[in-house]
Amino acid sequence: MYFITGFGLLMMCLSIIMIVNPAYWSDGIISFSKKTYFHWFEIISRLIAGILFVIFSNTTLYPQLILAIGYLLICVGAGLFITGATKHRTFAVWSAHKFKSTFRPAGFASLMFGIFLVYISSIGVISS
Repeated sequence: MYFITGFGLLMMCLSIIMIVNPAYWSDGIISFSKKTYFHWFEIISRLIAGILFVIFSNTTLYPQLILAIGYLLICVGAGLFITGATKHRTFAVWSAHKFKSTFRPAGFASLMFGIFLVYISSIGVISS
């Protein structure tokens, strides 16, 4: 429960950055993609998050949805592993340039989803 709530709060903070300054977000992606640990951080963070979503899915208001998100994160982590660091880095830089104009609307959608995660993992569970 606490992990999913924390994940939602982190998602909300990052979403606000996307909304307020999409260019900063795009530059951040490009800068982060140049780090030596970028690829492995992306894989490991998704695998850990996915596993924790699966483990704690039953503590939320919508366990099947959270379970599905967990398995999706695990699949994305595995997909990134298969893709390889070079292609992953190339895609990150390409997408940061290509989708810069959609970061603000995506940030609003991400903010709403972060609020939803916090609600279903904490407030919604307490009130039910």
